[in-house]
Amino acid sequence: MANAVDQDQQWLLNFLSATLDSNHEVRSFAEASLNQASLQPGFGSALSKVAANRELPLGLRQLAAVLLKQFVKKHWQEGEDSFELPVVSFEEKVVIRSLLLATLDDSHRKICTAISMAVASIAVHDWPECWPDLLPFLLRLINDQSNMNGVHGALRCLALLSGDLDDKTVPTLIPALYPCLLTIVSTPQIYDTYLRSKALSIIYSCTSVLGTMSGVYKTETNSVIIPTVKPWMDQFAIILEVPVQSQNPDDWSMRMEVLKCLSQFVQNFSCLIEDELKCIVRPLWNTFVSSLKVYERSSIEGAEDSYEGRYDSDGAEKSLDSFVIQLFEFLLTIIGSAKLVKVFVNNVEELVYYTIAFLQITEQQAHTWSMDANEFVADEDDNTYSCRVSGAILLEEVVNYYGPEGTHAIINAAKQHFSESLHARASGSRSWWRIREATLFVLGSLSEQLLETESRFIASSMGNLVEQIITEDSGIGPHEYPFLYARIFTSVSRFSSVISSGVLQHFLYAAMKTIAMDVPPPVKVGACRALSHLLPEANKEIIQPQMLGLFSSLTELLNQASDETMHLILETLQAAIRAGHELSALIEPIISPVILNVWALHVSDPFIGIDAIEVLEAIKNAPGCIHPLISRILPYIGPVLNEPQQQSDGLVAGSLDLVTMLLKNAPADVVKVIYDVCFNAVIRIVLQSDDHSEIQNATECLAAFISWGREGVLAWSSDSGFTMRSLLDVASRLLDPNLESSGSLFVGSYILQLVLHFPSQMAPHLRHLVAALVRRMQSVKIAGLKSSLIVVFARLVHMSAPNVGQFIDLLISIPAECHENSFNYVMSEWTKQQGEIQGAYQIKVTTSALSLLLSTRHAELQKINVKGHLFESSAGIITRSKAKSAPDQWVMLPLPAKILALLADALIEIQEQVLAGDDEDSDWEEVQAGEIDGDTDFPYSISAASSSRPTYDHLEAMAKVFNEDKENEYEDDLLSVADPLNQINLANYLVDFVVKFSQSDRQLFDYLFQNLTKAQQKAIQMVLNR
Repeated sequence: MANAVDQDQQWLLNFLSATLDSNHEVRSFAEASLNQASLQPGFGSALSKVAANRELPLGLRQLAAVLLKQFVKKHWQEGEDSFELPVVSFEEKVVIRSLLLATLDDSHRKICTAISMAVASIAVHDWPECWPDLLPFLLRLINDQSNMNGVHGALRCLALLSGDLDDKTVPTLIPALYPCLLTIVSTPQIYDTYLRSKALSIIYSCTSVLGTMSGVYKTETNSVIIPTVKPWMDQFAIILEVPVQSQNPDDWSMRMEVLKCLSQFVQNFSCLIEDELKCIVRPLWNTFVSSLKVYERSSIEGAEDSYEGRYDSDGAEKSLDSFVIQLFEFLLTIIGSAKLVKVFVNNVEELVYYTIAFLQITEQQAHTWSMDANEFVADEDDNTYSCRVSGAILLEEVVNYYGPEGTHAIINAAKQHFSESLHARASGSRSWWRIREATLFVLGSLSEQLLETESRFIASSMGNLVEQIITEDSGIGPHEYPFLYARIFTSVSRFSSVISSGVLQHFLYAAMKTIAMDVPPPVKVGACRALSHLLPEANKEIIQPQMLGLFSSLTELLNQASDETMHLILETLQAAIRAGHELSALIEPIISPVILNVWALHVSDPFIGIDAIEVLEAIKNAPGCIHPLISRILPYIGPVLNEPQQQSDGLVAGSLDLVTMLLKNAPADVVKVIYDVCFNAVIRIVLQSDDHSEIQNATECLAAFISWGREGVLAWSSDSGFTMRSLLDVASRLLDPNLESSGSLFVGSYILQLVLHFPSQMAPHLRHLVAALVRRMQSVKIAGLKSSLIVVFARLVHMSAPNVGQFIDLLISIPAECHENSFNYVMSEWTKQQGEIQGAYQIKVTTSALSLLLSTRHAELQKINVKGHLFESSAGIITRSKAKSAPDQWVMLPLPAKILALLADALIEIQEQVLAGDDEDSDWEEVQAGEIDGDTDFPYSISAASSSRPTYDHLEAMAKVFNEDKENEYEDDLLSVADPLNQINLANYLVDFVVKFSQSDRQLFDYLFQNLTKAQQKAIQMVLNR
C-alpha cells in the first residue's frame, strides 16, 4: 500500500501523461497546468512520489524525475540566478530528499540516472550542511554487495557530485571513499566493467580537486594522497597489463578512466609517484601496442566494429578513437613532465614508430573524404579533433622535449615505415599506401620544427628522405591512390626549401596539370596547396607559358567549388595572380568578373567574402590592372552605397570593405575617382544607418579616405567647409554615448586620422572633442574600443608637447560623471587598460605619452590614486561563495608611481621577449613606416631614434627586438604609415627617459621607486646600472 496513488497523485499522473499526447492543444494545456501547479506547496514532493513509485510506467517516472530537477533549479535556493518564487519549504525538502535516496537502487538505469541528477542538483545547495547524511548513505549503498542496483545508483550519484567537491570536503571524504572504490575496481568477478569505470571516474574527480589544492595545501594533500598511491598504481597496472580487446567498448571506456586518473597523478603529484610509475610503464606499453592491432583491424581496415559515434547511457563516447586519443593525451602528459619525461628516453624511436602507425587514414575517413571534399579540407585544416591530430601533437612534443634525439627518432621511424611500405607493395598488399601517406603526413605536420633545426645534417636528411619518398611515388596514378597523391603535393609545399629545384619544378608542373584534370577532389586539394606555396617562389620565366592555362583551370574550378574548397581555390588564385604579374593585365577582364561574382554571392560570408576581396586586391596591385578594375567595380558599388536601404543583407557592409581595399596604397588620381563616386554616400551611411556592421565598415572606409586622400579630401569638394563639418558630424555620431559600443568600434582610428591630417581644422574643436571622448569612454562596454580611445588621448598628449601641462589643465576643466574631473577619470582608466593595449604603434604611443605626463610633475598627478597590484591571497580553491565573501583587493598607488610601474612593466616585457627570442610573434616589432615627409604639419613629434644608446649587450638586444623588419607586418595599419611617432625605438626611448627622469629629480624618483614591485624595481635598476 506504500505505493498507493491518491487523488492528487492521480491528477499529476494524468497531466504528465497528457504532456506526451500527440495532440498539440492537449499537450500545451497539460504543460501550462503543470507549470501552474509548480507554484503550489507540495508539488515537488508529489513529483518525487511519482518518480519513486516502482509500480508506475517507466516513462512517467522518468518524466517526473526530470521535472523535479527543473523544479529544484527554480525553487530550491533563494539568491540563485535561476530562482523563482515560491521557495520550497523545509518540511517538503526533507520529504523530497528522503524519497530520492530511497529510489537510488532502482533497477532501471534511466530512472537511476534521472534520480541521481536530481540528488546532485539538490546537493549543490544542501550538502553537507543541510544534508549531512547524504554521503554516509551513499557509502553504505556502495558497500552493499547484495544490492548491485544500489551500488550503481550510489556510484552514478557520486560521479555527478564529484564535480562540485571542494577543498573542505575532499580531504575528509577520500579516506572513507577510496577504499570502497578500490574494492569495486579490483573485484571484476563481482562488479561489472561499467561499475568499475564509474568508480574510476570518481577517483579522477577527487584527485583533480586534490591537485588543485596541492598548490596551497601541499603538506595536507600529500598526507591524504600518499597512502592511496601504491594500491591504485598497482590496480592501474593490472588493468593496463591485459591486451586491449576487440569490439569491447566497455573495456576501452575503463582504460580511458584509468588513463585520466593517471594523468591527474602525473600532473599534480609527479614527485610522489615517480617510483611507483615504474610499475605502470610495461603495462602501459602493452596497452599501447595491443591497441594498435585492434585499431588497425577496426578503424584503419574497417574489418571490425570501432563503435564510431556511439555513446553509453550516461552520454559518454565509447568509440575506439576516443580511447586512442586519451592514450595519446596521457603519453603527452608524461612527456610534458620534467620529472617523468625520462620514462621513455630509451624507447623514443619505438614510441614514434607506433604512433605514426596509428595515424593511417581510416576506412571511414577514406569513404567520407572521397564523397565530400569539404570534410577533407576541414580535417586537413585541423578543424576536427581526431586521432591523427592528437597523434601529430604527441610527436610534436617528442621533438620539443627530446630535442635532437626526438628529431632523429622521427626520421628513423619514417625511414623504417617507408622501407616496410616498399616491401608491402612488392608483396601485393592493397593497403601499402596508407603507412606511406601517414609517414608523409607526420613529416609535413612537423616540417616547421624539423626544418628549424640548427643541424644542416638533419635538414639535409629530411630533404633527402622526403625527396626519396615522393620520387618513388611520382609514377602512381591520382585515381588509384588519391590520398597518397594529394599528400605528395602537400609534402612538396612543406619541404620546398630542402628539395632540389628539379624535383620542385616537376611537381609544380604536375600540380598545374592536375588542376585541369578530372581527378578525385582530395587530389585537386593537394594540388592547390602545392601551387599556393610554390608559385610565389617559382621562376617567373619558366612558369609564364603555363599561367594562362592555369588561370583558365582555376576559374572553371571556382565555378564548381563548394564553400569549404572555395577558400583554397581563391587562395591559389591569389598566388597565381601574384606570380603571373605581367600577364595579369591580360587576364584581368576574365578573372575580375568571376571574382566579383563570387564576392557578390558570398558577401555575407565573413571568410569567402574576405578571400574574394584579397584576390581582387592582388589584381589591383598587379601592373596595369588598377584602373580597369576600378572602372569595373565603381559602376556597381556606387548605386549600392547611394541607395543602401534597397540592398540585400550584408551587401552595403561588404561594398564598404571593397572600397576600403581599393583605397589602400592607391595613387591620388585613383583615390579621387573613388571619392567622386563614394565619399558622400559613405558619410551618409555613418550618419543614417542603424546597422552596426555598416557603421563600422563605413568608419574604416572614411579613415582610409583621409589616410590616402589627405588634404585632397577637402580640396576635391566644392565646399571644403561643408565637408569638414560632415567629418565632424561623423565623429559626433560615433562618440554619442547612446550609440551601442559595437557601432563605434573604429572611432578611435578615425579620429586619429582627423587629428593627424587636419590638425589646424581640428584645433578649434579640441575641447568639444575631448569632452565627447570622455562621455563615449564612460559608456563603452567593449574593452578594445576603450583602449582605442585611450590611444587618441595619448596622441593628443604628444601633440600638446612641449605644453603637456596645458592639456592636463584642459582635462581638469572638463567634468566627468562620478569623477572629480576628466583627467581623474581618463588616468584611472588608462592605467587600468595599459597592459591590455594591443599593437606596436598603439603601445609606442601610449607608453611614451605616459612618460610625457610623468615628466610634467603636474600637481594634479599626486592627487590621484589608482589601482596598483593585487594583494597576494593565501586562500585555497576559490569557490563561488569565497569569491563573493572575499573579492579581489588592490594596492592603491599615487598616479606617478603607477605610471613608473607601467613603464617598468614595458621594460620587463621587452626583456622577456628578448630572452625568449620571440621576435616573430612579438607585438613589439619595429614597424618600418617608410620615409615621412619632413614638412608634415605636426605641433610636436618625438625623434625617431635616441641619441643616447645603451652600452651593454642586453639593451642592444632589446633595441634589436624593435628594429626587425617583418615584411610589412602592419602594412595595412593606416596609423603606422601616417604617424612619425611610429619610428620611435621604444626600448631606447624608455632607457633614456628612466635615466633622465631619475637624474632630474632624484628625491621624487626614489619615492616612486619604493612603490614598485620587486620585478619592476629590478627592471628599472638594470637600466640605471648600465
